[in-house]
Amino acid sequence: MSIHKSLSLGSGLTQERSVFTRRERIERLMSKGEFEEGGSVYGLPKVRTRFKVLTKKQMKALAAAQREKEAAEAAAAAAEASQEEEAI
Repeated sequence: MSIHKSLSLGSGLTQERSVFTRRERIERLMSKGEFEEGGSVYGLPKVRTRFKVLTKKQMKALAAAQREKEAAEAAAAAAEASQEEEAI
């Protein structure tokens, strides 16, 4: 028996959440030094979540740029090595 497509989770669990639990907010504030242990857990300041997520298209463009940069560095290193060999 198969599961109905409206009941499947799909990618629902992999998306970024837009809010933190109180515990997560306190942990983030403690790491920034804005909350001391033993303080009130009510009236906490807002904590910004990750607000910009790259799309697949942007990720591909970023990866392509990274590959081009690495290729240029490798070519420069190879040219430098060949110049050193010619000097010897």
